[in-house]
Amino acid sequence: MTKAEIYKKVLREYEKEKFVSDELYKKKVDEIYTLIPDIKKVDEEIMRVNIEFARNSLKSGGKKDISELKEKNKELLRKKDELYALYGISKDFFTDIYKCGICKDTGYIDGKECQCFKKRLIEAAYDMSNIKEALRNENFGTFDISLYSDKAESSSKKSPKEKIESILIKALDFVKDFDSKFMNLYLYGKSGLGKTFLCNCIAKELLDGGKSVLYLSASQLFKMLEKNTFKNETEEFGEVLKLIFDADLLIIDDLGTEFQTSFTSSEFFNIINLRYIKKKSVVISTNLEPRDIVDKYSDRVVSRFYGNYDFLEFLGDDIRILKLTKG
Repeated sequence: MTKAEIYKKVLREYEKEKFVSDELYKKKVDEIYTLIPDIKKVDEEIMRVNIEFARNSLKSGGKKDISELKEKNKELLRKKDELYALYGISKDFFTDIYKCGICKDTGYIDGKECQCFKKRLIEAAYDMSNIKEALRNENFGTFDISLYSDKAESSSKKSPKEKIESILIKALDFVKDFDSKFMNLYLYGKSGLGKTFLCNCIAKELLDGGKSVLYLSASQLFKMLEKNTFKNETEEFGEVLKLIFDADLLIIDDLGTEFQTSFTSSEFFNIINLRYIKKKSVVISTNLEPRDIVDKYSDRVVSRFYGNYDFLEFLGDDIRILKLTKG
């Protein structure tokens, strides 16, 4: 399924849900009118005032004084609220029929995508890549620091266990302060040390908190961009870009494993630069040490990394093998 197909699928879901919620809304309106006939009269008067308001605005080109109509509308709305209060009807009487009370199951607010719409796009992408299955098993609650040695390696003053403890604290702070503090993480070290696992931990916490998270391997990311660019599929490319640039968090796994071209280097800079400008966080996992970035990517990429990313080094032995022996 392409990104364009995912987009259309989500739109179809909203159409179905809107139909259901509209039918429920009509039923509830009928209930209210039966219980409180005066509210029906107020609604009819509000409609009449709004029609007159629109008619006068069109005739005068918006220049005519319509303050009297505005005041009349406010008075009718106040009367309606008073009737609801008098009969003990909550203001949520209608809003609770919607899955999203903000956009009322349309997916849009003032012509812009609602947060629930963005989240659905991300969730649809997760369904396609089966990342949700990984998140059930890979989270902060299942992160096992006992797999890391408490003996310091010759290249570091700290042991792998001490390192991972400080990294976990940093990752938890990243999640806790996500709304108030703009941060980016660069997780590096040999394969099999838990970098991808930790990325999944972060993704799950933020998804559970209602954030939109896009998780892609570096090879997936650049193949996607290259394919859509050179096939000139502008609609699909635009939708992919929306996710890459607008998701609350972008996670790029295995950076450095992608096929290197001038295109990938240029696109990589565009991604991290625009997300930096928008203050949208990025988490990167890679085998590349910070000094290797200079040889692999452009100076512009390097300048964006240093000062804007926390570099967190993973040490130790391959924990995937340790898990097998431990099990």
